[in-house]
Amino acid sequence: MGEVISIINQKGGCGKTTTAVNLSTALALMDKKVLVIDLDPQGNATTGFGVQKGELENTIYTVLSRQNNMEEVMIPTILDDLYIVPSNISLSGAEVELSREIGYHSILQDAIKSVKGMFDYILIDVPPSLGILTLNALVASDSVIIPIQAEYYALEGMADLLKTINLVEERLKTSANIKGILITLYDSRTRLARDVHQEVKKYFGEEEYIFKTTIPRNVRLAEAPSYGKPCILYDQESAGTTAYLKLAQELISRDG
Repeated sequence: MGEVISIINQKGGCGKTTTAVNLSTALALMDKKVLVIDLDPQGNATTGFGVQKGELENTIYTVLSRQNNMEEVMIPTILDDLYIVPSNISLSGAEVELSREIGYHSILQDAIKSVKGMFDYILIDVPPSLGILTLNALVASDSVIIPIQAEYYALEGMADLLKTINLVEERLKTSANIKGILITLYDSRTRLARDVHQEVKKYFGEEEYIFKTTIPRNVRLAEAPSYGKPCILYDQESAGTTAYLKLAQELISRDG
């Protein structure tokens, strides 16, 4: 059965979508079969794979509202082993609708069951909030990756996120273990970035929680979505590409 990993942080701009798009691509290039679920109403992961989100009728919203099953809305990407369940603005009203459902916290988990055996990894791009969509992602997940940007306010709100993860585990009897903390937007030339890295290590106490790979602040990573491509396919020589390939190798080795 595939491992379901949520890429989660309620802070925006920390590289969740960039990680979902590029880590999944790197894993697919390493002969892993991967599904990306875009659970953000902004649909940036969908755009990052070159999918025109505005024209879509069948999305993760129609899965959560039980109009479609997961397999019916999966879209193949340019890579044979990589698929995406897309999102668009129609998902924005889902939290209110889901809150009326019995067992609303496990709707995504139930939907994933039908395709879990088809993939080695299922990565969920989680919206920057601690609402019902995020709760669904946590319940559905086997583990989480938490991107933290190497900037001054990096750890702000981290206590709330960890509390939410623990509450889900305790009250709903599920276990979304921390797969790893990922330092993003990292510039080793600046003292601030190095200081934040050290603060993250102090905060989490155990260094094994933190990926050895860091994601650099990189122009190519920022440019690639405007071309509808993961950076790994947009510029194979960029520092961002190298970093995400290393991250994929590290993830696979942790699972090995």
